[in-house]
Amino acid sequence: MEVEDGAQLCCPQFPNTSCRKPLSPWPETVTIVFYSMSLITVALNLLIIISISHFRQLHTPTNILLLSLAVSDLLVGLLLMPVEVLRTTSCWYFGDFVCATYTLLSGIFTSASIGDMVLISVDRYVAICDPMHYTTKVTARRVQFCVCLCWLYSVSYSFLYLKNLPTQSGSYKSCYGACLIVITNNSVTVELVLSFIVPVTVIIALYLGIFAVAVSQARAMRSHITAVTLQLSVTPKAKKSELKAARTLGVLVVVFLMCFCPYYCFFIAGDSLLTALSASFVIYLFYCNSCLNPVIYALFYPWFRKAVKLIVTLQILQPGSCDTNML
Repeated sequence: MEVEDGAQLCCPQFPNTSCRKPLSPWPETVTIVFYSMSLITVALNLLIIISISHFRQLHTPTNILLLSLAVSDLLVGLLLMPVEVLRTTSCWYFGDFVCATYTLLSGIFTSASIGDMVLISVDRYVAICDPMHYTTKVTARRVQFCVCLCWLYSVSYSFLYLKNLPTQSGSYKSCYGACLIVITNNSVTVELVLSFIVPVTVIIALYLGIFAVAVSQARAMRSHITAVTLQLSVTPKAKKSELKAARTLGVLVVVFLMCFCPYYCFFIAGDSLLTALSASFVIYLFYCNSCLNPVIYALFYPWFRKAVKLIVTLQILQPGSCDTNML
């Protein structure tokens, strides 16, 4: 009987302080799917990074934001998704430092993704609501500066949780063989406000403004109203392209909200609804957004499909390939 109990412990040599081996909330086939999704996430986002970085015609302010989002998504697929599957389906033998590092990186990458979504919404709002001044207000240099601020903010924000990491003295640890982080009530409040309520409110408000402008433009086109001011004298083609970009990025934002909202809803609900299965589900859904973003690009952006073809066929290795017409 003692042998059987010892076999169920992560650290049988410490029977009084060892955690029990966790029972995976998912079937083995689902676990394999999650590992495969991690590889797919890395591959797809790597294609986006190579595409935007290599082809000069794609060096636009909007694509710089997509590049930043792809970098955070790539790191989620490379580092966070496989570690999360391992953490919830087996014992943790990598020590407190690796557990603390995983927690910090999780905060940094997800905060950067949320910040990128806010910047993307601001970019589309200016492009649709103030098209005549878009090129002067939104420049590549300004966008790069905003992206750097976004990542700096994400790193600074994540270090607020240093006091909760298991490497700190006096931190709560119930047993050996698990990677557990205790989040205080104050930390939960800060997380909800800064990472969910404020960004989501800004994103929804901006897209409501975009929607209002899109509706007014559609009515004007149906009524054949001729623009009489310079600000409204934009060619229908330019309006159509900007609105199409806004719709595409709107899909990106909607998918983002669908993946992120359940995670923060469980934050609000607390432990009353939190089971091992539900906790794993909302975290995996949270991370799966990083895999869905490049799929959206493939569905709505012809330049991405063309870039993938050039990359897979190794045509980007040819001299002058960076000047290829992608649009």
